[in-house]
Amino acid sequence: MSGGDRSDSIVLCYHAVSESWPAVLSVTPTHLAEQLDLLRERGYRGIPFSEAVLGPPPGRTVAITFDDGLRSVFERALPILSRFDWPATVFALTDFVGAPRPMTWPGVDAWLGGPHEGELTPLTWQQLGRLRELGWEIGSHTRTHARLTELGDAELERELGGSREELTDRFGSCTSLAYPYGDHDERTIEAARRAGYSAAGTLPSRLHAASPLRFPRIGIHHADGSRRFALKLSPSLRKLRRTAVWDAMAPPLRRVRTPVESRS
Repeated sequence: MSGGDRSDSIVLCYHAVSESWPAVLSVTPTHLAEQLDLLRERGYRGIPFSEAVLGPPPGRTVAITFDDGLRSVFERALPILSRFDWPATVFALTDFVGAPRPMTWPGVDAWLGGPHEGELTPLTWQQLGRLRELGWEIGSHTRTHARLTELGDAELERELGGSREELTDRFGSCTSLAYPYGDHDERTIEAARRAGYSAAGTLPSRLHAASPLRFPRIGIHHADGSRRFALKLSPSLRKLRRTAVWDAMAPPLRRVRTPVESRS
């Protein structure tokens, strides 16, 4: 296989898309379009998250994922991805879908009551259904964005199983999960397996070894302009992020997690 045809599958994690929201978890439409342009120029093509985890095809592929199920995914991300004819994956919080008020959990609640409160508005079930019709994957982000490792067994089962059951009832299937905050351990992984998930995404600083229910994603954030984005995707940096050396590195190569980001 030639260098240009070698297999390379990456998974990216986004949250919100906004022209003006300065949150760490938000990117501008311009940056998103530039990032997808760069990916396409480098020979990547978009595929759903589950395909990337369970059986990526040969060549360069990228799974674009969106955590939380924010309305901006439909209103701002979808038109951009449609220009590329790429599907994406949205991980929805089922207890919030269709709610008329902004979503809230520790970390994002700091934005409530301010000018950017509306950025926390969730997708509707109709919008999720339309994304599904367009080839997007609809996965679970649990019911309420709870920190799973801190839950008792019964509540952990409700967060994982209840969300998957709701999505399966509405869309026919749900096989993928993104752990809120990227927070997981062996107990939550086993609970996800029992709940019926076959693919689950994490969000680590150090890119741990991949397995279907513990698949590392690269977080993309507000500060990630074209140069920073290209650096995050470089094979050499991704290789470095799989080693213990990464744990000891300081900025700018290693991103420092802010309090808001660590709760996203």
